[in-house]
Amino acid sequence: MGAQSTILIVEDEDIMRGILSQMMSDAGFRVIEASTAETALELFAAETPALTITDIELGRMNGIELLDRIKQLESEAMVIMITAYSSVETAIAALRKGAYDYITKPFINEDILQTARNALRQSDLFRENRYLRRELKQRYHFENIIGRSDALTGIFKLIEKIAGTNSSVLIQGESGSGKELIARAIHYSSPRADAPFIAINCAALPESLLESELFGYSRGAFTGAHSSKVGLFKAADGGTLFLDEVSEMPPSLQVKLLRALQEREFIPLGSTRPMTFDARIVAATNRNLDEEISNHRFREDLYYRLSVFSLTVPPLRERREDIPLLVRYFVEKHCRALNLPPKPVSDEAMQTMVNYEWRGNVRELQNAIERAVAVSDYQIEPSHLPQKVREASAITRDLTGQTLTLEELERRYIMETLNRVGDDKAPAAALLGIDLSTLYRKLKRYGNNT
Repeated sequence: MGAQSTILIVEDEDIMRGILSQMMSDAGFRVIEASTAETALELFAAETPALTITDIELGRMNGIELLDRIKQLESEAMVIMITAYSSVETAIAALRKGAYDYITKPFINEDILQTARNALRQSDLFRENRYLRRELKQRYHFENIIGRSDALTGIFKLIEKIAGTNSSVLIQGESGSGKELIARAIHYSSPRADAPFIAINCAALPESLLESELFGYSRGAFTGAHSSKVGLFKAADGGTLFLDEVSEMPPSLQVKLLRALQEREFIPLGSTRPMTFDARIVAATNRNLDEEISNHRFREDLYYRLSVFSLTVPPLRERREDIPLLVRYFVEKHCRALNLPPKPVSDEAMQTMVNYEWRGNVRELQNAIERAVAVSDYQIEPSHLPQKVREASAITRDLTGQTLTLEELERRYIMETLNRVGDDKAPAAALLGIDLSTLYRKLKRYGNNT
């Protein structure tokens, strides 16, 4: 809000239109004017003003009809109606159609100025929310998930197919592998993207608190419940509810979750009245649910309700070709946070990270890069990585139990990458996280000059 905010004044009386325009101009706003609703629509379409102030009585098309047409062009448009006392009922009807407020004639100048300022603040909030929603969509779209391995490509294809449905999704994978990132990608690639994405960790709360968080409660439901609380099932209406570590949910609460999914309704604590909800459920777990079901720790019928679509996020050690991409991304991210130019990563440091098992997956890799960025001066070397990463990567074994040196591991990995891309050196170098000249130098060292 400020000097750059544009206000459209719509008034068929020349004197009144002039008074309103002068008042808003003096207050620092840019003003455009229209004497008819038809002209106002042309101006609105051309300039999209932050606020429209219109009289209800205009002529062939009145202010209510103008409001309808403006809302069709911009659903969040701010519109203030001006009316005589005898038409207050009409103004109230305009509020129901989406007008921000109404002012009655004769009005006090400061009242209409304050109402205009409040409407413009609301308009700023709407614009900021639209910007944030757009940023979230771009940030969490599956195409922006770092990695181009075959395993991730398969997940991307599945996300494309299931994003437009309302069916439940179960995501399985080790801790730190990116299950919530996949859940957000599903949400922000779906028609529900403008509605809330709400996440809760089912392992982080005791049963009684988890139940009240999910389903809410009525006033007086328990000691300290001085007012009612809306649960996450209802708060996520129209959007997505992400149940992380759902396998940790107590058996008694699993029954209530199953009923909610079956009936698409739930009963808040302390209430007897069911509430409906329209939230897509995406659940995640790092446990083997087949084993959990066999050991009677997880309900089989709930499993089938949650896994209409099921996908497994592979651990980082099974998609090593994604490691160089992730390394570059995290280096840039943490350098930017410290106001530093991106630091190069030495070939030895990159190969050390490619060789490491990363039992903590992407989360562990990110922590290692954050440390390396902080302690390195110019270039990230193996010495800047955690000790266990350096030691574990120095010597490893192949599937036959043969001890392999770091150099042999590097040679094998380079040759596997070249084979995967049909011996095309440029994409191979990009996947390996090295430049083309470095790749040729290494191939020459390994006796491959092609």
